[in-house]
Amino acid sequence: MNTTTSLDPPASRPSHQALKQAADWFALLLSGEATAAERRRWEDWLSASEEHGQAWAYIENLSQRLAPIKTSQESRLAASAYRQSSSKLGRRRQALLVIAGVAGTGVLGWASWRHTPLPGMTAAWLADYRTGTGEIRAVRLADGTHVWLNAESAFNQDYQPSQRLLHLVRGEILIDTAQDPRQRPFYVDTAHGRLRALGTRFDVRQADGAQTRLAVYEGAVEVHTRAGATAIVRAGSQVRYDADGVSAAAPADLAREAWTRGVLIAQNVPLADVVDELRRHYQGYLNLAPETAGLRVFGSYPVNDPDQALAMLESVMPIRVRRPLPWWVSIEARKPSATGR
Repeated sequence: MNTTTSLDPPASRPSHQALKQAADWFALLLSGEATAAERRRWEDWLSASEEHGQAWAYIENLSQRLAPIKTSQESRLAASAYRQSSSKLGRRRQALLVIAGVAGTGVLGWASWRHTPLPGMTAAWLADYRTGTGEIRAVRLADGTHVWLNAESAFNQDYQPSQRLLHLVRGEILIDTAQDPRQRPFYVDTAHGRLRALGTRFDVRQADGAQTRLAVYEGAVEVHTRAGATAIVRAGSQVRYDADGVSAAAPADLAREAWTRGVLIAQNVPLADVVDELRRHYQGYLNLAPETAGLRVFGSYPVNDPDQALAMLESVMPIRVRRPLPWWVSIEARKPSATGR
């Protein structure tokens, strides 16, 4: 078994604090209620550091490139939608539709707002099977194999006389392979290599192109990376791999399969991992303060209702959930009260 430590972290972006400040400024300026003094303070903030400029550009991208300081009637209507929207999912979606109409950026604006590279998003749209934000789907293939797609996932099917092949384009799938009368091997291709199922039930997640995670629940799966590293992962184990190598095996989280039922079961899981999962189901953006990322989470949470999940987390953890904009949620450390409680 070949191992590697070349699993790169996601690309850097502005800090949580800078993004939080940018979101607050964005909401104020978009509302049309900013005073001249507040506008000057915003300009001072914007020019104070390069990171502030990056954070502001990041917020503008996520808002579908809606110019935040226009004083037109359309801007005021968008701001009104921001302010009047409740935390309920239906109303937030309504506000997003208003903003999309005002911005007028169409597909390109949506791709920028979701900060997903357009080629990858296009490939997902054109895939044989796909899901959107907050959608979980179960499909049965012609040979009887069952596949569950998590939110924001896509795969292509290529069954040939000599093999059965799925190509995971994006996201996460859980596969329960069926016996094939023709004895064709079953493969799953990801960006980092090929998996061969050895009579099995397994979960594959491709995380932002940086690595793939494989968890095996029944049988075994053989991993072949693009660089030629190989490993056999048996039931009850999971690994992560990139194009160069495979990590050491760790115990598989058997509760992980609950996502197929819209449930996240957390057993001493970092808050950062829980938020990553909720992002796939949230019609907006979740910004997590770094000081809270390592907090450990226990319990069961409804990923198909992110607002409820956030409310539950806030009730049992030392965090505060802020919504400066209907589509922007900031998760921060809760400050101690004056009484120390």
